[in-house]
Amino acid sequence: MPAKEKLQPILDTLPTKPGCYLMKNAEGTIIYVGKAINLRNRVRSYFHASANHSGKTRELVRRIDHIEWIVQPSELEALLLEYNLIQKHKPRYNVRWKDGKRYPYIKVTWKDDFPKVHVSRRMVQDGSRYFGPYTSAWAVHQTLDILRKAFPYLTCDRVITGQDERACLYHDIKLCNGPCIGVTKKAEYRAMIQDLCDFLHGRTDHIIKDIQRKMEAAAESLQFERAAALRDQMVALQRVVEKQRVVGGTQTDSDVIAFARDRNDACVQVFFIRGGKLIGRNYFVMEGAAEEDDDQVMSAFVKQFYHEASNVPPEVLLPNEIAEGQIIEEWLKDQRGGKKVSLHVPQRGKKRDLVNMASENATEILSTLRAQWDADTHKQETALAELQKAFNMDTPPGRLECYDVSNTQGTNSYASMVVFHQGVPSKKDYRRFKIKTVVGPNDFESMREALTRRFRRWQDALAKRDELGPGEKIDESFARLPELLIVDGGKGQMGVAYEVLQEFHLTDRIVLAGLAKQHEELFIPNHKRPIMLPRRSQALFLVQRIRDEAHRFALAAHRKERSKQGLASQLDGIPGIGPSRRKSLLKKFGSIDGIRNATMTELLQTPGMNKKSAASIKEHL
Repeated sequence: MPAKEKLQPILDTLPTKPGCYLMKNAEGTIIYVGKAINLRNRVRSYFHASANHSGKTRELVRRIDHIEWIVQPSELEALLLEYNLIQKHKPRYNVRWKDGKRYPYIKVTWKDDFPKVHVSRRMVQDGSRYFGPYTSAWAVHQTLDILRKAFPYLTCDRVITGQDERACLYHDIKLCNGPCIGVTKKAEYRAMIQDLCDFLHGRTDHIIKDIQRKMEAAAESLQFERAAALRDQMVALQRVVEKQRVVGGTQTDSDVIAFARDRNDACVQVFFIRGGKLIGRNYFVMEGAAEEDDDQVMSAFVKQFYHEASNVPPEVLLPNEIAEGQIIEEWLKDQRGGKKVSLHVPQRGKKRDLVNMASENATEILSTLRAQWDADTHKQETALAELQKAFNMDTPPGRLECYDVSNTQGTNSYASMVVFHQGVPSKKDYRRFKIKTVVGPNDFESMREALTRRFRRWQDALAKRDELGPGEKIDESFARLPELLIVDGGKGQMGVAYEVLQEFHLTDRIVLAGLAKQHEELFIPNHKRPIMLPRRSQALFLVQRIRDEAHRFALAAHRKERSKQGLASQLDGIPGIGPSRRKSLLKKFGSIDGIRNATMTELLQTPGMNKKSAASIKEHL
């Protein structure tokens, strides 16, 4: 049945109000999320015979099996919901950040009396100040290394009273100004952190002038050690400021955004201009940009970027007008606390030169990334082709699964299931099995249990697929079978795995191999001699990589369980800590080090704790 005929009852009942629509395929997976000021008109436009859709949109329409919608009071609220839905479901046909990861921020815990500065992957409304996002964690830490020399902020978890007898080592090496021993008072410390925040915002001139004034005053009063420390602080900041290029004649704050396209990807370059100086830049790779108009790509980026950005300037310079520009300006105004934000497309002059410069940088970055991607893709394709030949398969294995077992003398046993798709880790498909039926150190039976449970889940997924109700889902990782299954442990583990495959009648559908550690041999069923992949082949590198990943993933679960038990046993010996408090501490801090490093305030905030029990923990740990 054509998609429009099947969906006609839904199309006839769509409301004419603002909201978001979710398009699903036959498996119930959300493949596209959009927003509209009039849901009926927008959704029905996808099915108009006269519509001149791109190939990508025509493919989307062919795959639509069901449509849901969520009515919103206004187009602005629909825009906010659209972003959240895209972030949650990562639909295949939406334009979005390529890797979907959370980018790092610099976080300043401003609500604290003595604020700390550290890296955070999340921006939450907790009274802190955030700067970013940054695309490189290395760049964040490099920035903090420089800042700490100029602004020696706290990093320890001490409760700051100013009455401590001794400071830590960081004070001795001049990377902390010692508020714990009263060297720096609260007001002075917070003023320093305010300067740090100003510096991250690009407001640097007044900071350097103020440090220079203090340095000269200290020298005149013969406080040479303080003058030398202020000199070093000023030099550290000047080195950063020297790298900031003056790009405009005015003290304007603005972001400059431009992008380059190649095949299905787009690279967006953002220049951050504060006070007329270029203080930093970041690039972001978008996927799903194939056949999308430039304004659609830019609109998608602006919405995603400023949902994540810690700061919105009064002006955003763009290479072209974007879809929904007016409603995005209204939303950005709210993001900026009610202050106007202008999306501006300069046609000439210095601002146009900045947009062109951002575009040129985006082109260069995308060219470099494309060369890297092509090289990696070639290696993956070579590895899969070599595995196809080695195992005499009809096609290269698209999905590989590897299993490993980890335990300590038969306790805390876990098995890992690691999945690679087209030679690349698919971490969303990784699964762990806590071994339940095996007593003692028996890796063979542990492997049997894990594989049996895995393929039972496959059977369950197949049975449920035709019975799913609205909103119900199956575990897609278990619903798919691997073309190549590898068990770590050689011939013995391979034999166990083969028996499980026989039980589920899968020996003709899955190629099986057992990887021996000593010589990296691959044992396969009904063959006396193992397969020996060439020592420097891409196939061997891929097999080793997935084996190492399975080992790491199993070991991580095992260590976590072991540390919990170790933590519990250590807490058992502390007076006043019974099962209930032990459980609360374990849930909040997760490890013995976490409890040991916790402040008294943090311990007292734990459910069930009081001053006596918190003091007891401090005394014993």
